[in-house]
Amino acid sequence: MIRRIAARLRWKLLARAALLFLAALVIGGFLFAWSGLYSVAASRGHWTIFEYFLAFVMRNSVERRAALIDAPPLDDEALIALGAGAYHSGCAWCHGAPGIPTNPITRAMLPAPPDLASKMLTWEDEELFWIVLHGIKYTGMPAWSSQRRQDEVWAVVAFLRTLKDLDTPSYRELALGPADRQDTGREIVTEEGAIEAAVACGRCHGTEGTGPRSALVPRLHGQPAEFLINALKAYQQGARESGIMQPLANDLTPEEVERAALYYSRLPPPAPPLSEAGRVDLSHGRTIAEAGIPPSGVPACLSCHRDGALKTYPRLAGQSARYIANQLYLWKQKDTRHTELAEIMTPIARRLTDAQIADVAAYLASLPPSGPTP
Repeated sequence: MIRRIAARLRWKLLARAALLFLAALVIGGFLFAWSGLYSVAASRGHWTIFEYFLAFVMRNSVERRAALIDAPPLDDEALIALGAGAYHSGCAWCHGAPGIPTNPITRAMLPAPPDLASKMLTWEDEELFWIVLHGIKYTGMPAWSSQRRQDEVWAVVAFLRTLKDLDTPSYRELALGPADRQDTGREIVTEEGAIEAAVACGRCHGTEGTGPRSALVPRLHGQPAEFLINALKAYQQGARESGIMQPLANDLTPEEVERAALYYSRLPPPAPPLSEAGRVDLSHGRTIAEAGIPPSGVPACLSCHRDGALKTYPRLAGQSARYIANQLYLWKQKDTRHTELAEIMTPIARRLTDAQIADVAAYLASLPPSGPTP
């Protein structure tokens, strides 16, 4: 009996001591913060032990949350090409790239953005995906601006895996496309962002005589200007989600939106890439595109997406099969009904099987692309 009482007293004393210790830590931490002794200036680094602690916390936090993620194949050329354009638009100015050193302003950040060609080698693909998607607190690394568009994040990760093997010419070819525009000295010094502005859209979507560099990017040549204007405005307003397109569209004035839309609407379609359509049976896709699937409530695709249809609808003939299928999968898997067109397409996509999506995408891709809109 006496031993039990003594044991209980010891546990009570230990518990009281632990509470007092925690209280002292809290009060001491508050007094230390209140004193202002710790400098928050970015011109001075953290204490070494604090840096190690933050790195330890970040590493374990990322590893734990990435453990349940499965990476898709990342050696896909279309995925890498899409990621290259996204990296150049949103990442290169902080992290640098071959031929593009980091800005002195970003080098003065604390912590400084790392050189991703070498520093990322210690991270697994799934961990890189989690970091790009969610960002890192207290580092200036933002989250991906559209959390629903994880397909875009995987494109960036796929490109990052190739970054260490790129030199300046190969990076510019992959991220910017052929250097077919030479700015004069006057244009460089009088037009803010003259070089980048000229290739901002063409970087991914192509320009005169060239189509998209990635099969995951839509061809804008000959699309109705009304559709393109509405799409850019939807990106600006957040009604259409894309971590790639929303930041770019947000920088455009109403006049620039209209000029960009008119420019692409008047372009003739570029020469289509080599197609495998001749080796597959297109009859099932043709039936869906031309007649729909009445028992499932799926209308004919070409009733809205053909030449001569409403100019607020995109023309799908000649688009990449991968792009069409990816958009249908996005509507099928996620609730993205924030625009009038998405309200129509989401329930339709959910009535299609994966095989039907592949069939109709292949057929639409086999059709001659639309010409310039008058």
